[in-house]
Amino acid sequence: MPATVDLKTLEAAATWYVQLNDGSGSEAQTQAWQAWVDANPQHAAAWARVEMLQQQWAKMPRQAALSSLGAAQAQRRDVLKILGMLVAVGGCSWLAVEQVPYRSMLAQQRTRLGERRSVRLDDGSQLEMNADTALDIHFDARQRRIELYRGEILIQTAKDPAHRPFIVYTTDGSVRALGTRFSVRPLAGQTQVGVLQDAVEVTPGNHDHQPLRLEAGQQVTFDRHAVSPPHPLPTGSTAWVQGMLSVDDWRLGDFIEELSRYRPGVLRCAAGVQNLSISGAFRIDDTDTVLENLSKTLPVKVRYLTRYWASIEPA
Repeated sequence: MPATVDLKTLEAAATWYVQLNDGSGSEAQTQAWQAWVDANPQHAAAWARVEMLQQQWAKMPRQAALSSLGAAQAQRRDVLKILGMLVAVGGCSWLAVEQVPYRSMLAQQRTRLGERRSVRLDDGSQLEMNADTALDIHFDARQRRIELYRGEILIQTAKDPAHRPFIVYTTDGSVRALGTRFSVRPLAGQTQVGVLQDAVEVTPGNHDHQPLRLEAGQQVTFDRHAVSPPHPLPTGSTAWVQGMLSVDDWRLGDFIEELSRYRPGVLRCAAGVQNLSISGAFRIDDTDTVLENLSKTLPVKVRYLTRYWASIEPA
């Protein structure tokens, strides 16, 4: 396959793919697509890349395939996501595109940096998505499943007349709801789970361990091999739903890292002030004011290289 297919042609191929798979296609549309493919060798080369992408997904486990390329069939806005895959497909293996960054790029539900969203699920459950979150939702006759690739969610599950289990999957394992309100957040190499109501069962991905029952008011982290001992759920851990970041005796470095989830650009904290302690409740929708107030309560100053590049330094 030629490597010189231009971006405009790849975008056209991605658009055709989404249009042909959104359920509203007609014979006339199919004929128009075929005419487009036949009109130019570059068009044929671009469509060959689409077919290669489909073949790669056919090799993947069904669960992974449903959570990735299949999402494009549901939303026309996924044209740009498919375009990104078409650009990459010539130089990566199917094992590479299976990884979370690519799966999250094709996720059904996504929030941008600084954006939060509330989603009412088909069963009546309530899903809150924090900033920079990507996930897929799969409800069928056997289970209610959410595949969380990145970010953070808070779920209030609804009773299901069919008694289908409600399970959240991450790369580290699964969290099964037991009639509950709980949060899940993938971190670097592990997943954090907190329970606000009732209980959940946490199962590491290698399945060698029995599920751990986690009760209301508890929090754990887990990876594919083990679950940490439960500890008390920090106060204000889900304050982001109300647009707040609530901290109690945090390291300033950790606070700045968390605040950066809600602010575009680069936000850094100098090594000399990272261990300063900070407490309080801060509005995450107004990070400029948060940064401005830091210098009033701590011996620091905020230096701006540009509007979107700020550094917290010693005063």
